Amino acid sequence: MEDEWLSLCREKLKDNGTIWISGTYHNIFSVANCLTQLGYKILNVITWAKTNPPPNISCRYFTYSTEFIIWARKLAKVPHYYNYELMKAINGDKQMTDVWRLPAIAPWEKTCGKHPTQKPLSLMSRIILASTKKGDKVPDPFCGSGTTGIAANLLERNFIGIEREQEYVDMCKMRRFEIENPLTAENYRMRIKDIAIVCNLT
Repeated sequence: MEDEWLSLCREKLKDNGTIWISGTYHNIFSVANCLTQLGYKILNVITWAKTNPPPNISCRYFTYSTEFIIWARKLAKVPHYYNYELMKAINGDKQMTDVWRLPAIAPWEKTCGKHPTQKPLSLMSRIILASTKKGDKVPDPFCGSGTTGIAANLLERNFIGIEREQEYVDMCKMRRFEIENPLTAENYRMRIKDIAIVCNLT
């Protein structure tokens, strides 16, 4: 049930903390309703428009090419952190909109195995850059293949991951070990447009 884990997350969030939740049209509306009932304030609903969506094999309906990501803060009247200037710089010195055109998962992100709902590093990096500072804690209660943790590590944030499937815990460990190689970590940073821009700005 969404209300149970969202309530637990809210208890652990700092008063100025925010939460990001991805989903499809199957579940995102019920998640939004639950967030509102629990007292969260919804800030944005991001539409992730995949620039390279997988094909629709059946050819009986439109190809699925989007996912939705809700960004909400814990309390309605406590300001949250948003790195507006950085998001503007990443977007060619224009205000970034709530439609993000980013690629789906790339083959080079699957070197340690596959996860059915693995998110690309480009997506998780943008989320982390937009709403956290260096040294902040970034928890993920459904860490899956560990993409949030890899992005957090590349961006010098602290990561706390929770995952109940041992297969994916092992995958997270392998991916973490992979980026302990400085050359691999730097290669990843240069492959991700947002991080490359940040590196050039600093």
